[in-house]
Amino acid sequence: MSQLSLDNTVTDKDSSTARVDSRPLKIIKPKSGWQALNVPELWRFRDLLLILAQRDVRLRYKQTVLGVIWVVLQPLISAGIFAFVFGKVAKLDSDGVPYFVFAYAGLLAWNLFSNTLTKVSGSLVGNANLVSKVYFPRLVLPLSTVFSSLLDFAVALCMLVIIMAVTHVAPGIGLLLLPIWMFLLLLLSTGAGLFAASLMVSYRDIQYILPVVTQFLLYASPVAYTVSHISPRLQTLYLLNPISSLLEAFRWSLLNRGTLHPVMIGYAALFSVAVFFFGAYTFRLMERRFADVI
Repeated sequence: MSQLSLDNTVTDKDSSTARVDSRPLKIIKPKSGWQALNVPELWRFRDLLLILAQRDVRLRYKQTVLGVIWVVLQPLISAGIFAFVFGKVAKLDSDGVPYFVFAYAGLLAWNLFSNTLTKVSGSLVGNANLVSKVYFPRLVLPLSTVFSSLLDFAVALCMLVIIMAVTHVAPGIGLLLLPIWMFLLLLLSTGAGLFAASLMVSYRDIQYILPVVTQFLLYASPVAYTVSHISPRLQTLYLLNPISSLLEAFRWSLLNRGTLHPVMIGYAALFSVAVFFFGAYTFRLMERRFADVI
């Protein structure tokens, strides 16, 4: 009797072990090729992406007295300073529109670029606990920050519409091309941000270097002045900065002023796409080390 009971016990234990071992397992391993940019995988985590985007918006204005007004107040103050320095002191030309409107339009495009670059680059370090403890496509973190940049842009754009109406500045047919310039600026800033975010996980110096580089690009780009103020011999060299062509095109679409440079815009578009894929490829290569290093 005892032998039979022992045999039954062993049999039950083996069958229980077999049932456990037969359960499906999810094995997480490094991806190869471009699977790290797998759109269907990102789509499966779309709820997480939206939740993180909403969290970024809430945290941005949490415990602030003025709240969303800061989105408008910052470019208004900067445009006023540029209008005084470049318009009143330096007496630069603004293509026949009030210098304040001219500078605000340039800042609108610049802020879309710089805000996206800053938020994307700091997305991994700012969410270190999530990266080190929970599995999800890491690309969700930087992409979720783009929504808050677009929201800031939309609010500031509404203010520009009011300013243009007050100053009697009307856009032309080029307004239809505005989404293209926005898309290229987002591609460029997101690609550069992905590259910086990948490096920042291992080298925290990037978070101190990036603001300096961004500040340099602000004055090296036609945010508060036009390309026409650059010497003709240096304009081609100056337009090698892809932000220059995109800012000029952006302002042309909004204010119906200035000149488009089709060749340089084509170059800027190719450059933006190349930077995005380079940043994404670098992100993919270094992604497997994020949880260990961060």
